[in-house]
Parts: sequence; structure tokens; C-alpha cells
Amino acid sequence: MKGRVIAAAALAAAAAAVSAAAPPEKPNFVVIFCDDLGYGDLGCYGSPTIATPNLDRMASEGTKFTSFMVASPVCSPSRAALLTGCYPKRIGLEDHVIFPPHRHGLNPTEVTIATMLRKAGYATACVGKWHLGHVKPFLPTDHGFDSYFGIPYSNDMMTPAPDGRKGAILMRDDKVVDPCVDQAALTPRYTEEAVKFLRANRDRPFFLYVPHTFPHVPLFTAPPFEGTSKRGLYGDVVQTLDWSVGEILKTLRELGLDERTMVLFTSDNGPWLIMNDRGGSAGPLRDGKGTTYEGGMREPCIVRWPGRVPAGRTCSGPWGSIDVLPTIARLAGVEPPADRVLDGRDASALVLGTPGAKPPREEFFYFSAFGRLDGVREGPWKLRSVGGSNELFNLETDVGERFNVATNHAELVARLAARMTAFDAELTAAARPCGKLPGAPPVGPPNRKPQETKAP
Repeated sequence: MKGRVIAAAALAAAAAAVSAAAPPEKPNFVVIFCDDLGYGDLGCYGSPTIATPNLDRMASEGTKFTSFMVASPVCSPSRAALLTGCYPKRIGLEDHVIFPPHRHGLNPTEVTIATMLRKAGYATACVGKWHLGHVKPFLPTDHGFDSYFGIPYSNDMMTPAPDGRKGAILMRDDKVVDPCVDQAALTPRYTEEAVKFLRANRDRPFFLYVPHTFPHVPLFTAPPFEGTSKRGLYGDVVQTLDWSVGEILKTLRELGLDERTMVLFTSDNGPWLIMNDRGGSAGPLRDGKGTTYEGGMREPCIVRWPGRVPAGRTCSGPWGSIDVLPTIARLAGVEPPADRVLDGRDASALVLGTPGAKPPREEFFYFSAFGRLDGVREGPWKLRSVGGSNELFNLETDVGERFNVATNHAELVARLAARMTAFDAELTAAARPCGKLPGAPPVGPPNRKPQETKAP
């Protein structure tokens, strides 16, 4: 009997030693990226007319950030920045968005979050809108994603189908599987694909990127979401997106992956205000999509990771989409690319609520929809310098940018303006080119005249 006890103790000790020596499980990452969602479009960010119970619950179970910045007020540059950790101008994709006639995209030599994580053994998938090049070698499967399913650019960019209709194309990997997709079914189909990926990869680390097509116009939804919002069709569409988030979170819970998975929810730029009732709301912020006021570039951001990210917390510390790659690198225990300049900084301490954590950067630069440097933020101060006119705002006391105090702080304005000039010169000199196919049309909106370089 005594020998059995000793043997059992020895086995337990050996098992404990093996367990102690085994590397910790790698965390999973899910990034949900909406299109044209406004700062004021979610219940937990103050919307009185759009019900978002799943996102509200996600915020109560995680951290809501109130000063999360994207790197451009339009689609393609913003997506490039999220995936590479760079200001769009650094990687040659700052000049507006990619249209169907274009034959350029994210350079295949760039390192994306997916490239970085797949090298570390992660399963990777992109489900939704890509908008970083719709021909090889610029597709998601050329940039570290094992698979792709979605519309490769904005859903208002219609192309002719073989049967004479015009519509948005749906792709799987590098093939068009539907030349005129039913957009009312898009969000449910994306959700089904996302859930399928989660179930298939439950036993290995994964990175799932879900860049939704909506609420970019044209707006579509389907039963049971039609007519459910006080905000009309736009609200119905956002509530459909909220349902989708709920399905992803429910699947993670069912698979027992909650405590191993960080989920980040945000959007590419602010609301398209000129769409009126078909566009969203920036809430207390000034202006929207296409502008370098806060409404164009400050987005709702919720991060949930039970046991790691503090629950029920609201954080005003500024960070942004360019910081996501280095933050994920730190949390995954992998090295970000060291052979190139990144603009992003590791914000993991801020995200995890580490006591005394400071924002990852001292300054943030605001680039226009066409790559012009319009402003810089340092601490509470934001200088916008456009067309020879200076606007200075204290964002801690005036988040709506109503009071220009530039004349009261001449020295600060001069110093920040000089910093803008120096940074833009430095960035321009070190910029890397986007990828282009031979004979590709010029980058920028088709048929744009040379003088048409101002942001909308």
C-alpha cells in the first residue's frame, strides 16, 4: 500500500513537472471591423434609438474605450493601417479608396497581423469586406489569411454581371462565387462563415478578422431585423450587426474559448453624414466620414477577454488602430516585424488595465482622406492646420471641437505645427510603395482632376 502511495505521488509530481514545463496556450484573437459606424450608433455609447444588447453586454464584460482613433477617415487607408500597424502614407495607400478599375493594393511585401500570426502557427481567416486590392497579389489569401469570404471592396461599387445585372461581387479565396450577391443576406452569411471557422479551429490558436460590409450604403437587412429599430433602416442594419456579434460571442462560450480569446470591436471611420437618415451619428463629436475632425476618426471600441481585460471599465486613454498589430504581437508572445518602421505601439498594458498603464503614444497624427497631414494631437491638445487656418482644441474639455483657442496659445500652435511639418517630411521620405500591376491606373478616385485633392 505504501508503495502505491509513493508511486502515485511520483506520477503526480511528474505530471506537475510536465505541466509546469509546457508552454502556456496561445490566446486567440477576433477583430470585428464595421464600415462607416458612428461613435454615437451603439447603445453603450449613448444611442437613444438603436438597440445593441450584445455589444452593450460585451462592454459590460470588457472595456469600452472612448478615445480610440483610426488612421484615416475613409475605407481603404483605414483598413491598411489596422492590418499593418502603419499610417497609410507609410505604405503608399493614403490616397482615398480602391475602386473596381484599379489594379493596385496592399504591397505583398507588407506584414499584416495575419502574416505575423500564421507564421506563429495560427489559423487565420478574413470574412467580409477587404478593400485593399481585389486582384492577385493583393487579396487576403496573399496577405497571411488561410481563407477569404466576402465582398472585396465597398458594396456600392457595382459591376456588370454576365446576365446583365449590376451588383456587388462575392468572393471565396481568389474566385468570384456570385457576381451579384443578395446583400440582404450578407451579414447572416458572414456570421455563418465566422462561426464555422471558430468551430473548425477550436483546438488551435486562431485569428479571425470580420470586416463587415455594413452600415456602408446601400443598406440591406432581412427578417427578423426589418422594422425593429426606432432609427429606421440604418438602425435595423446596426441591430443586425449586433446580432452577429452576439452569435460570435455565444459560439466562443459554447466552445469553452472565452478565457482564451480577445475580441475587439470597432469601425473603419466615422458616419457618412451626407447620407442623412441612411447614415449614422457621431454622437457628441464634430462632423463625420471624410473629415479629420473627431467624428471622422474617433470610433467606438470595445475589447472583451474574460479574466484578462477588466470588466465594466471605461477607459479614456488614447490609442488606435495602428496600435492593434503590436498589441496583438505582445499578447501572442510573437515579435512584430523588425525589418521596417511601424507607427503603432504596444498598447497591451492599457488594454489589460495594468495599474499605472499609460497610453502607448504621446502624439497622434490626423491624415485626410487623400493623405494630407491635417492635424496632430498631443495630450489633450489637438491642432488642425488646413489651408493656412489653425484650429486648436482641448479634447478633454471640448470633445465636440466647438471652441477654437488657437489665438490664446500661439507658442503651442507654433510648436505643434512645426512637429507636423517635420513628421510629414520624415514619413514622406521613408514611405514604402503600394503594390501595383503593370499598366495600373493612377492611385486615387477615377477621373479625378489634379486639383481635386481636398478631403470631402
